Amino acid sequence: MWRVLLSIILSAGMAVAQSDEPEVAPEWVPEVEAEYEPPMTYERLGRIVFALDPEAVPQGAGFQLVVDDVPVLIITDPNADRMRALVPIRSAQDLSNADLMRMMQANFDSALDARYAVANGTLWATFIHPLSPLKKNQLISGLAQTVNVAKTYGSLYSGGALQFGGGDSNNLQRQLIDELLKKGEEI
Repeated sequence: MWRVLLSIILSAGMAVAQSDEPEVAPEWVPEVEAEYEPPMTYERLGRIVFALDPEAVPQGAGFQLVVDDVPVLIITDPNADRMRALVPIRSAQDLSNADLMRMMQANFDSALDARYAVANGTLWATFIHPLSPLKKNQLISGLAQTVNVAKTYGSLYSGGALQFGGGDSNNLQRQLIDELLKKGEEI
């Protein structure tokens, strides 16, 4: 079955890529043009981290901070041009097959840019991204989504930015992302 799905996805992508339609340049829209952001570096990331949590602590090539009462560890590797934010959730030792299945489903649709991961016997919420192209708002949103994924483990399994349905969860989880984005406006 997965081969059929993969075949459908690949053929649809190839059909789009091989379209005979002439490529039309989009019209320039001033309000859509993004402001220039310099490449993300350890130093720039640090300024953003300290704007979000003035009590943050540099640790090696990363930082420890607290977001919405949740401890977050950020690790950078400038040589590999990568960063990751990590939130420990629980021991991975007793995860059931149902837990693992639900997390994989969430990684596909509701965790968004955050992910569930297992390493060194621990279940983590994580956000992983290339360092230099990372934009300020991507970092802030990724941190909030990672915290939301950790907080909603066992219930909604959600990064909080998008939800289907008409319940209260979307507004409650979206608040953290909006609060952090507002803090980041001054940077």
